[in-house]
Amino acid sequence: MPKRQIVAPQAQPDAGADAGPLEQAFQAVRQELELPGEYPADAAAEAQQAAQSVTMPERDETAVPFFTVDPPESKDLDQAIHLERSGDGYRLRYAIADVPSFVKPGGALDTETRRRGQTLYLPDVRIPLHPEVLSEGVASLLAGEVRPAFVWDIVMDAKGETKSAEVYRAQVRSQDRYDYEQVQQAIDGGTADERVALLKEVGEKRIALERERGGASLPMPEQEITREGDSYVLSFRPLLPSEDWNAQISLMTGMVAAEMMLHAQIGILRTMPAADQEALQRFHRQAVALGVPWPAEQPYGEFLRTLDRTNTKHLALIHAATTLFRGAGYTPFDGDVPDQPEQAAVAAPYAHVTAPLRRLVDRFGLAICEALSRGDQVPDWVKQALPTLPDIMRGTDQLAGKVERSCADAVEAAVMSSHLGETLAASVVEKRDKGAVLVQLKDFAVEAECQGDAELGADVQVKVASADIATRKVEFQLA
Repeated sequence: MPKRQIVAPQAQPDAGADAGPLEQAFQAVRQELELPGEYPADAAAEAQQAAQSVTMPERDETAVPFFTVDPPESKDLDQAIHLERSGDGYRLRYAIADVPSFVKPGGALDTETRRRGQTLYLPDVRIPLHPEVLSEGVASLLAGEVRPAFVWDIVMDAKGETKSAEVYRAQVRSQDRYDYEQVQQAIDGGTADERVALLKEVGEKRIALERERGGASLPMPEQEITREGDSYVLSFRPLLPSEDWNAQISLMTGMVAAEMMLHAQIGILRTMPAADQEALQRFHRQAVALGVPWPAEQPYGEFLRTLDRTNTKHLALIHAATTLFRGAGYTPFDGDVPDQPEQAAVAAPYAHVTAPLRRLVDRFGLAICEALSRGDQVPDWVKQALPTLPDIMRGTDQLAGKVERSCADAVEAAVMSSHLGETLAASVVEKRDKGAVLVQLKDFAVEAECQGDAELGADVQVKVASADIATRKVEFQLA
């Protein structure tokens, strides 16, 4: 499911007794959910040893002018891109951090990463999957540094459809590090070199192909919570087109990986059922509540593309759309392929293979595809892990979901705390038991339970009865 990104730039996670109420709430989330802290000594020692004894692949692609595109504060860089024209189509070389070269199967570091499952993001801190000596150091594709990598070499036709693909290990060196705004400004201003300009050209063609196959992307906007005097203000940072283009490169690679696995009858797919009718109806009511027109005949994937990420109400609806992307899981196979191999939102089979620094399963998917690409057997350590990965990833996804919901509840309580006693416009999006309804505020990206009875879709006035940052609860009453 797409993640709701909330950042708290003013937060000081180490403030201790001087922490503000929202910082204290984030600290409480970490304690209540027993989130990982420091790495165990043996795992940290293994990481340090791996960092000091890097073995480089024989193949040398350091002359390829790769570049990275990430948020400006990121140091754990999984991916580096090079795009060029190839006849009337395109050639992509997509370097992915070679995490398996740093993690010994069965070792202490392997055990700890399986316990963690993924990097966890809170508004004030990041809890990494791998120790920073790897994730932000020798394994990260930092500009100017020679790194071991898996390189996806994908040739596309003029429409952006894949024609051929292989993946191999090689030494790479990213030449340039950009953030999304820099890429957007360079492309909009006509100053981007061909490598970067092609990101837009290929990205837009891949978006068109996504529409043709009935896919539904949900790029989640980032939210920023700041304190102004005694009040908290929640603002949105709409995603840039460059973020969509970049995401399409990763998406295409995951589709290529899935097809490679299905052809060889071994792998692990990211699967998801289609959205159920009840979730679609609830989402439609939320669209009505927020005053966003949605023609009855328009598929939800097409509707999502019409939403304006600079419009606060549309952004609230994008957050609400996450309910349509539930039920995703991981499906391993070794022999018979799955009966239902598709990821419904992608509208195609799909595998996670592009973020191994931040997500455990990608390490195994990459090792599978690299072995298949060179015509070799999948390593035993990967085969042995395949049956265990769905439960590991299900558990870590559930934990990440709890972290996200808990932090979002704290943020919403912080925002509403300065509106106690006020009456606000809302709309009913769901009926609840025991005389309660779920309401969506019309002027805030906040939904919460409200005491009282009203019809689904009804416009109502609600009073902010309570907003407790410490307990992360907001209560409304029908006015």
